[in-house]
Amino acid sequence: MHSGGPPELLTKRSLVAVSHAVEQAALATAEDGPLLVMALFQRLPYLERELPVYARIAETAAATVVGVAGQCPEALPAGLCGVVLDEAEDLAREWTVVALTPRFGAALVAYDRAEVEPAATLESGRIFEGWWGFRRDEALHEALRLRDRLAERLPASVRAAVDGVLARVSDLPSTPGEARGEAALRLMFSHAERAARARRSPGSGAGAPAPAEGGPGPLDEPGMRRWTGADGVTASGTLPVALVGVRVDEPAGVPERFGRRTTGREAQAVIRAVTAPLRPVDRAVRLTDQEYLLILPSLTEEQAVAVAGQVHEAVTALAQSYPFVAFAVHAAVTVTTRRPLPVADVRHAVGWAAREGVPVARLAPEAAEAPAGR
Repeated sequence: MHSGGPPELLTKRSLVAVSHAVEQAALATAEDGPLLVMALFQRLPYLERELPVYARIAETAAATVVGVAGQCPEALPAGLCGVVLDEAEDLAREWTVVALTPRFGAALVAYDRAEVEPAATLESGRIFEGWWGFRRDEALHEALRLRDRLAERLPASVRAAVDGVLARVSDLPSTPGEARGEAALRLMFSHAERAARARRSPGSGAGAPAPAEGGPGPLDEPGMRRWTGADGVTASGTLPVALVGVRVDEPAGVPERFGRRTTGREAQAVIRAVTAPLRPVDRAVRLTDQEYLLILPSLTEEQAVAVAGQVHEAVTALAQSYPFVAFAVHAAVTVTTRRPLPVADVRHAVGWAAREGVPVARLAPEAAEAPAGR
């Protein structure tokens, strides 16, 4: 699978930090060329963010190769070779950066687990499994692997340049003492990672008011956009996210009640019931007084349907505490890799479920045109 040390779990935040370190090493001025840089970015938006850096690398490197699934930009900077990856191949799951010269090497190789940990944003909490290191022979091994996998997709001139660097590196021994420098880097990285985790409060999320009984409260819509990365750099086709739209209504004909305290307590009770099944990595969004959206990373459709059932049970159980109120609960469920999240589709399906009296509607995969009753 890889040439480095034992694989470890890495968050997206960690990958970005290590990637930037490898890229800065490639940009440094040194008389140890020729330089080869190869990188896999999963999806186009992640590459587009880094194009200025890779354009600078390509100015001095013998070969600079970048790969993304789906499509590459129509016009890449001079010297930058783009490779299109098939979305079904395992390379499309990789976040990889390799920098190699005859006297230097650094590599990061990580595989997307399609999971998350609690983090300030959904994107930064994505979890990968992989390794990184600053040893030349490990970087050489990864460059050879990528060369073999991508060779038929490289122009002849680029393939020749890659082969030239690999041949030159293979002719020279690695530099003694690499392990010492890497040990120092790992210590600094681990300290920085611990400090970042300490600064991040559990369950933090912009736009989330403090709830009455612990845990993050529901986000508002601007908070949802920030947490899901809609205003930043994110990409479709990576992390699957289950969405559960929930609508809680009082049945028609219920007598109007008076008193802010009573209605306020009921509203808080509904919020607690709707959010009760959530894990630390999940978020709830309050769209209106009656509508909620539950964002559940990495859950399957069946698991999301089970969450919808738990919400239904918790809300209907409120009648035991509020005997004069019987809430009607309707939900819609989908699993998506689209970004931005298809919130409007889910709300449309919830409205359909409420009109048709369907407890839980399932959206067709990646579409909302034909909700299916359950």
